[in-house]
Formats: sequence, structure tokens, C-alpha cells
Amino acid sequence: MIQTVFTIGIIMTVITVILAIVLARMKLNGYTLYYPFAALFITGLILLLFATILGDRVHVFGTDAGLGGLGIACLFSSAIGWVIASVLDAYAHN
Repeated sequence: MIQTVFTIGIIMTVITVILAIVLARMKLNGYTLYYPFAALFITGLILLLFATILGDRVHVFGTDAGLGGLGIACLFSSAIGWVIASVLDAYAHN
């Protein structure tokens, strides 16, 4: 189960890093750069909430990872993408 969560988290992190780089290069105004990562963070929190409410094990993508594991992967990738996006945004405004 842990290996599946790590794999999903790593894949989502790579996707969010690429998204952060692409959005940083677009020179967006305001906080528009951070909206996808905020949405992914909220999605992770909602998945963790449903994992505690449902109680029973819900399998996602036919793997051993449940809703909680997918929520943790979303939170992890959101945090890494958010940090990389903020660093790229800081360097773009120099």
C-alpha cells in the first residue's frame, strides 16, 4: 500500500512541477499561478475527509491505495508544486 501511495505521489509531483514551470513562464498576474495547487490541496483534504467518513476501505484505480492514500499523495504533490511555483515566481519578479 505504501509503495502505491509513493508511486502515485511521485507521478503527481512530477506533473505539478511541470505545471508550475509552465505557469511560471506564462508570467501570470496576481495569484493565478497558485490556483491549481490550492485546488489540488483542497482535493487532498476532501479525499482525507471522505476516507475518515466512509470508514470502509475504498480502492482507487484498482490498487491497494484507498482514499486516504490518494489524499496524502495529493497533499504531498500540492506542497512540492506550491514551493517550486513560489520560488520560480520570486525569481521572475526580480
